[in-house]
Formats: sequence, structure tokens, C-alpha cells
Amino acid sequence: MKPFLMIKVSLLMSALYTVAVQAEMSIKRTQFGQYQGQQVYQYHLQNSHGMQLKISNYGATLTSLKVPDKDGKIAEITAGFDQFDSYFSDEYNKNNPYFGGVVGRYASFLRDGRYQQGGHTYQLSKNAGEHHLHGGTKGLDKRMWQLKRFYQSQDAAVLQLVIQSPSGQEGYPGNLAVVVEYQLTEQNEIRIRYLATTDKTTPLSLTHHAYFNLNGFENTVLDHKVQIDSNAYLKPGADNILDGTLAKVSGTAADFGQAKYLKDAFKTLKSGFEHYYVFDNPEAKLKKVATISHAISGRSMQVYTTEPGALLYTGRYTSDKLAREDGTQYGQYKAICFETSKYPNGPNIKNSPRTFLQPGEIYDETTVFAFAW
Repeated sequence: MKPFLMIKVSLLMSALYTVAVQAEMSIKRTQFGQYQGQQVYQYHLQNSHGMQLKISNYGATLTSLKVPDKDGKIAEITAGFDQFDSYFSDEYNKNNPYFGGVVGRYASFLRDGRYQQGGHTYQLSKNAGEHHLHGGTKGLDKRMWQLKRFYQSQDAAVLQLVIQSPSGQEGYPGNLAVVVEYQLTEQNEIRIRYLATTDKTTPLSLTHHAYFNLNGFENTVLDHKVQIDSNAYLKPGADNILDGTLAKVSGTAADFGQAKYLKDAFKTLKSGFEHYYVFDNPEAKLKKVATISHAISGRSMQVYTTEPGALLYTGRYTSDKLAREDGTQYGQYKAICFETSKYPNGPNIKNSPRTFLQPGEIYDETTVFAFAW
């Protein structure tokens, strides 16, 4: 590891202090596969209420999340695979749904894979036609992360993974050091914290690409109720890439100010949702921004974040041919993504908040998925 990156990772970890004590939790590591000669592990986190979370060090990927329902029946509620090789199948690579990965350096689209900063034009890799998507051909979700630490704190099972992205990777400037910390708490939360530093100004927007289905994939997510604390979303241009234009949600199918079923919204917006909602959070405080619930199972998920917005995606493009090894079927509208992040295409949008990370700054963002049943 280069000296710069060693120093920066050390600085980042100082912000993650937690006293390690024995608690009524568990965390363990098992072998998951091999990738380019490196050992891939899977970390199993469990709390005392029956929640079970699995994370791979390939892509810092959430591979499995099991949660009880109101009757105590535990079910899988996220899209992923039990075998590492399944993430490299022809169908998965063709569809490339980013199941459960930590996406970056920059989430969502950058138009033409290009942006200007400091009088210089930067050309990034193009992996979505003429555009750049989710960090490029081999973003952070398709790279090996290294273990920093896994342990039990007083009320959480904790996993910390680190990665270094050298200057020029996928076209991005600056040597970047990133830490992601997962916590599964006794309060039934999955807390995800991102920390990063750079030695040159770089755009940075990390997001988590988990797909959730609170009915355990027994049906589509059209029977889910959604409530989002947002008055506006960013309107896409003719090429479906955002240009910073705000559109009010009031009176439209995109209005989730009051909780409503997705099936009711779909009556008007038949193609589903791929909307980036803007939050009123200029001070970047951790605040509740959304609630997703499923009445029959009793499961619900509240989302808290420090980010300026989030993309609600209802799986329009997910292949119906994708399934977990036990037969759990994925496919169109079978899951919800709620991707908290900076503005999509933010480097090309004037005054988009916190789009660039500067040398000497610490990128520090948190998203929490809090479950109940």
C-alpha cells in the first residue's frame, strides 16, 4: 500500500472508534470463493432478534438479508446469491443489476462519461452506451475490498472493509482511500457509513445498491406501501439523464408524501419508478427520509440518511431469468432499490451539493435501513 493511502486509511479509521465488548450478537467469517487468485470471504452478522446479514469482501456486497415477519417466520428479503460464481453467470453479466454492491466512485449516470473541473475536462470510461454508469466498467462493486476489522460492539455486529482506488482508475483523478462500515444493531438497523479521502479533487458519490422485497419475493413489490419525505425530484432529460431540473411531486404519481401502495402509483406510471428524490437537508444531518412497508408480513423499513437525495428504483430492467440458487425468483418489479447518494450526473449540474471531494477533506456519509415487524 502506498504511504499516502496507509496514512489516509489510518485517519479514516480513527473516526470509527467503538469499544469492543461481548454482546448478545454474533459475527463470523466463511470462505465464499476465489477471485483472480484472491480469497473471497463472506461475513455473517446476526442479532438476537433473528436478523441475519451476509456481506462479501468482493464489492463489499450484501449477499443475503433475512428478517422475521410478524409471526416470527424468517425470510430472505434481498436479491443476491448463495454461491460466488453466480455473480459471474452469463445472465447476470448481461443484465448487470448490481445486486447489493457498494457502487462508486460515482453512482448513477454521468452524461457522455465526461465532466469539467478546474478548467480541465475529464473523460471517464463509457460502460452504458455513450455514458458512464455506477463507477465504470469495473467500479468499486466489482473489486476486492480488504478486511480492516470485524467484531462485536456493545449492541452491534460490526464489519469494516477498505479499498484503494489509484488515480486514473476508470478515468477518475486522485488516489482515493475508502472505508465502508456495516453495523447490524440490536435495534434491528443496518447502519452503513462511508469514509473517504483523496489527494486530488475528484467526484465522489457512494451508494448501496441493495434490492429489497419485504414479502420475501413471494410476489412483486406492488403490494408495498411507500412514503417519501420529499417535495421534488430531478427531472430526466431526453436521454433519461438528469440535468438538474426540479419537478414538483404534488399531484403526480411520484408523490409519496402520504404513504400509498405502489400498485396505485403504477396505474398512472405504468413503467415504474426510476426517480431521484431531493431531500431538504442542507446541513447533511442523519434524518428519516422514507418508510416502506408490507401489511401482510408486518415488515417495514425506515430509511435514514445524510445524503441530499435518493433514487427510487422498482426494478423495471431486472431480468426475469435471475433467481437465487434455492429457486427464489427475481425479475421485473420484484424488488425496490432506495439508493441514497449525491445528484446523478452531479459533476455536470451547477451547484449540485457535495459532488466533489477535495484534498484535506473527509467524505463522511451514513445511511440506515431500520427494520420492524
